[in-house]
Amino acid sequence: MALEEYRKKRDFTKTPEPAGVIKQPKGAERFFCVQKHLASHLHYDFRLEHNGVLLSWAVPKGPSLDPKTKRLAMKVEDHPLEYGEFEGVIPEGYGAGIVMLWDRGTWTPEADDVDAALKKGDLKCTLNGYKLKGSWVLVRTGGRYPGARGGGAGAPGSGDGRTWLLIKHRDEWSGDLDITEFAPKSVKSGGDFEDILAADTPAVWQSNRPAKGGDAGAMFAAIIERAAALKAGRAAPGNAPRRGAAPKAATSSKPKPAPKPRQSRKTRP
Repeated sequence: MALEEYRKKRDFTKTPEPAGVIKQPKGAERFFCVQKHLASHLHYDFRLEHNGVLLSWAVPKGPSLDPKTKRLAMKVEDHPLEYGEFEGVIPEGYGAGIVMLWDRGTWTPEADDVDAALKKGDLKCTLNGYKLKGSWVLVRTGGRYPGARGGGAGAPGSGDGRTWLLIKHRDEWSGDLDITEFAPKSVKSGGDFEDILAADTPAVWQSNRPAKGGDAGAMFAAIIERAAALKAGRAAPGNAPRRGAAPKAATSSKPKPAPKPRQSRKTRP
């Protein structure tokens, strides 16, 4: 069963994540999303709809628009389609931390047989999101790519097929713009991690802190402090309800993507 591994890792009495059902696509369009996830470390979860679930890869450094930059992408368990709209706090257990819906849209495979492309380890696709657009490829490696973690799934020499690379193809949407820095906020709420955290209950975000040390721990501590300030500001007498710095994006699962941002491009002649 496609979602068996996903469900085994979660206690749905404690996490707000959806248990999910497998849904077969009704049309040619396929949903994709990228979720920015601050847990024990910051990473980006890249998800493509296929056969009623979301195929998923964890990308530690996030997508790059530069075709020369190959991003490590670790294959993880399939997720339910409902997860593609999830944004919030996972209080404890597997993946505990804050999840932001960083990008979403539709994707089109550049091969007739997606299953055959996945088996081969060479999946080319065209993305049409708010932030990510154009042609990309996911390429499976032998698990020896620098940055693969030792001792776990996808470790060097493990041969389990979980180690992939996410690469942007050279086209009008490629360039040297750092898209994660240029557009760091949610396409769902328009906010950042502290806004997501401040919208939840103190019992969730004041305990069960997922990041214990290092850069992620320091980042999480700073986010908690900013979230507490936001909540205190809203609670102060006479304060009007806080409005987000950025307008809310449409909440439909397949919105019309935003216009292309300006960026320096390196296109093929």
